[in-house]
Amino acid sequence: MMTTSMTQKTWTMTQMIPVTERAHNFSAGPAALPAEVLEQARDEMLDYRGTGMSVIEMSHRSDAFIEIAETAEKDLRDLLGVPADYHVLFLQGGATQQFAAIPLNLLGDKNSAAYVNTGVWSTKAIEEAGKYCSVRIAASSESTKFDRIPAYASWQVDAGDAYVHICSNETIGGVQFHDLPAVSVPLVADMSSDILSRPIDVSRYGLIYAGAQKNIGPAGLVLVIVHKDLLGRARKDTPSMLDYKVHSKAGSMSNTPPTYAWYLSGLVFKWLKAQGGLARMAAINRRKAETLYHAIDSSNFYSAPVIRENRSWMNVPFTLADAKLDKDFLKGAEARRMTHLPGHRSVGGMRASIYNAVSQDSVDALVAYMAEFEREHG
Repeated sequence: MMTTSMTQKTWTMTQMIPVTERAHNFSAGPAALPAEVLEQARDEMLDYRGTGMSVIEMSHRSDAFIEIAETAEKDLRDLLGVPADYHVLFLQGGATQQFAAIPLNLLGDKNSAAYVNTGVWSTKAIEEAGKYCSVRIAASSESTKFDRIPAYASWQVDAGDAYVHICSNETIGGVQFHDLPAVSVPLVADMSSDILSRPIDVSRYGLIYAGAQKNIGPAGLVLVIVHKDLLGRARKDTPSMLDYKVHSKAGSMSNTPPTYAWYLSGLVFKWLKAQGGLARMAAINRRKAETLYHAIDSSNFYSAPVIRENRSWMNVPFTLADAKLDKDFLKGAEARRMTHLPGHRSVGGMRASIYNAVSQDSVDALVAYMAEFEREHG
């Protein structure tokens, strides 16, 4: 009787929140996932394609999961156009763990690495790398409160640097690279918050890494895309679980990987392909960002802290003319099922994260609410 009751309760709870009533989720991460992906995962939860078990329960060595893993990697390669001479790793942990793994793996016989400081996550990467090597700040926008990408002409990268590191999109500050400079050493990019949002030329990077919980899938998984020539350089004291060569040889299965996060990420890759791929997603994301920035720029009530040419398509920070109204703004947003709009605690204000799975309808609803709030309080 206990089992029957619990099953009935679970079924009832599932039916209480249909897809049409989902919140407008502007979370910076963990972030919104496509409803279609969640529905498929729900339908396959108890029995994955006739196996009689959930993906959560199956061995990572099983034929069923090997197929999931291989298909996910193929779809990711297709989406990004990953060249054959790059390894794709699906690893445990977040991007923050890679702050240490990168210098441990890539320094080789060199003692320095160059970092471009464009905000909070760049700063954290710099601090961690400093434990393992001499970090040179190639460029920084700290003096302007991280409101821009430093002019490429100001970058100081030396041939003796093992690599130069950038954060392609600063989640907290809302600053994004929209093009790349030519550099003489391998380019390493933290793409946690804008990967898969638009096409990129992978061949211009030595290594790309990205935490999954924004545009890929659930938290707990990190992607590493690394050129084969950068493997085998790890320091002798590098832990095996941080050694890219160890993971590449084992097909990302040197230990038990985050199987369910890998599976869900694979569903997201399928969803992206069904949307028309990254060129189509870029057009959608550009329109969403333009809609929101237009609402901010055409108002004297709202303002954006980032210069126009470096504004992020993914994370849009903005402030109200009177910070005393912040709580009222957020209360009204919550009442309209618009969630996770407070800015990061380090900067305040508001922030709308509009990743791939956030629809134009959600952005339009936010813009309509912003106009309504301004009429009432402006």
